[in-house]
Amino acid sequence: MKKEKLLAILRLQKSKAIGDILAKKLIVAVGDIEQLFNEKPTTLQKINGIGSFAIQHLFDKKNIKLAEQELDFIEKNNYEVVYFLDDEFPKNLLQCIDSPFVLFKDGNINLKNDKILSIVGTRNMSSYGKDFCEHLIEELSVYNPIIVSGFAYGVDICAHKAAIKNKLQTIVVLAHGFEQIYPKAHKKYMRQVMENGGFFTEFGFEENPLRENFLRRNRIVAGMSEATIIIESAEKGGSLVTADIANSYDREVFALPGRNNDIYSKGCNNLIKYNQATLLTSSNDIMKMLNWDVVAKPKKAIHQELFITLTDQEQTIYNHLKENGKQMLDLIAIDCNIPIFQLSSVLLQMELKGITNPLPGKMFELR
Repeated sequence: MKKEKLLAILRLQKSKAIGDILAKKLIVAVGDIEQLFNEKPTTLQKINGIGSFAIQHLFDKKNIKLAEQELDFIEKNNYEVVYFLDDEFPKNLLQCIDSPFVLFKDGNINLKNDKILSIVGTRNMSSYGKDFCEHLIEELSVYNPIIVSGFAYGVDICAHKAAIKNKLQTIVVLAHGFEQIYPKAHKKYMRQVMENGGFFTEFGFEENPLRENFLRRNRIVAGMSEATIIIESAEKGGSLVTADIANSYDREVFALPGRNNDIYSKGCNNLIKYNQATLLTSSNDIMKMLNWDVVAKPKKAIHQELFITLTDQEQTIYNHLKENGKQMLDLIAIDCNIPIFQLSSVLLQMELKGITNPLPGKMFELR
């Protein structure tokens, strides 16, 4: 990535009044992150949702210095910046409207495997939860899933360690910048995580592990994964927030049931009781619900000659999806240079012709 582009990304990331949804809207509207800061404020204010307060912070000169400091830290420590329009950006996360537009990465993360599970739960893990978590990951290891969690005490670190033991890739999502690690007691596990996996964070290097950062971190944990598993939880807790976020993303949620009088099973029992999670008793529940136990059938090849003649725009979209696989609506608009208001109509026509399939999260793929 060019230095100028990287600095523009980091400058936008430092604009505190610009959230992730607004940032992506700005980028899509101007077409290029590097062009963003060359646009006139009056032009940007015509974009829906961009007010004078946001514009003021966007062009704050302090952000340039902060971006340069961040870049210096990244280069000195060989960290990577993963932009939401990059191929390396987590595909599942890209489907989430409030996903970060930029992530910082460290380690050997490889997201080609689409079997990704988030495992979270209480910090006060019981022997019952620990044994189940370890046994579950051992049984699932034949499918070589990626295990995602937040590196906290209890369920999180148990899941990371079990993944490492079974030689599975594990990903830690941090609630702070790379200049520190929280909790400090888990620093001893960093090398093992880095050997087959790594760390993601959306926070700049100086960001502390503030309470609100953990809530933001939870949406990444839920969004990255095909399913979220709650091992144990009290009646209230961060893992229940993660479950709620996963449900809002239309992802599968599983919960381990426990005895009615166990404090750290109440949260899971309630999730199951109110149909917010599937009851989890063994790895078979996950394999069947996610269709991991079914051998994937090869898709039939699409022969263009079977369709009604494609328009120029339809042909462009068809070629793009054939080359890149399923894609988000905004990315198709950018890569094919078609305004979104036109693109939605064209994709509908292609769906009626049997060429494309709409997917959750404004994603599209070829049939």
